[in-house]
Amino acid sequence: MEEIWKTVLGQSTVNQLLAIDWGKVIASSIRVLLIIALTFLVMRAGSAAVDRFFNKWDKIEAVESRRVHTLRTLMKSGLRYTLYFVALVTILNMFGVRVEAILAGAGVVGLAVGFGAQNLVRDVITGFFLLLEDQFAVGDYITVAGVSGTVEEMGLRVTRLRDFGGELHIIPNGQIIQVTNHSRGNMRALVEVGVAYEENLDRVIDVLQQVCEQAARDMADIIAEGPHVLGVVNFGQSDVVIRIIAYTKPMQQWYVERELRRLIKEAFDREGIEIPYPRRVVLSMSGGAKHGQISGW
Repeated sequence: MEEIWKTVLGQSTVNQLLAIDWGKVIASSIRVLLIIALTFLVMRAGSAAVDRFFNKWDKIEAVESRRVHTLRTLMKSGLRYTLYFVALVTILNMFGVRVEAILAGAGVVGLAVGFGAQNLVRDVITGFFLLLEDQFAVGDYITVAGVSGTVEEMGLRVTRLRDFGGELHIIPNGQIIQVTNHSRGNMRALVEVGVAYEENLDRVIDVLQQVCEQAARDMADIIAEGPHVLGVVNFGQSDVVIRIIAYTKPMQQWYVERELRRLIKEAFDREGIEIPYPRRVVLSMSGGAKHGQISGW
């Protein structure tokens, strides 16, 4: 068998393999596997401890709850990277590598790299102040860097947003110059409805007010104020525009607008109030007589 290996691998390679202390290799491999396994066990235990630490905040207000979730994610991330570093140093020490020299060299190299990593430093510093000032948290719907979406993850370097189309946007924190947070405070729901010029405006406003009262009762859990009929805001080519406004809980304004439009359409159908639509008049000449026809677009 040894002759076969010499033929395949060569005499020098076989001699090197025979010179290896396979007992030490196996023992070192087992120790490395034990260190890795212990690292993952400590990571899971630490993650569970972080979850238990933040469980008492489950019943606080929604905005604060999202902030707690953000801090929970950051603590788990910091714990994970710390354990990775400790495991790496332990394994290197086990093989006789001088970690002190590596760290000293890394300091010099890091100084040189720092001049070329200004964007990375800017991202981290910006991320720190975003967290410190609580500009947004996980679960908030925001607009940053020309992108709108729900914050899925917030870190010191990048922020991840998921838009309504399901696309994930990863934005470096250094590019976040202005933040528009749509999840803080009450949001405005605005509906404008057009009615024909021939309609009695007092009657129309009275019907709309009844719709608003019904909506306030049906959606009392998400409407903070209103709805209110503000009155006539515009004269269109074929309609008089009336505006309705309400204030809702965060992220509920679009649902309230849809429900108001549905209720208004049902009320107008029931009361015989016309919602105008574009029309055209066609005149035809037949034997000297004019014939008119009115049709919708």
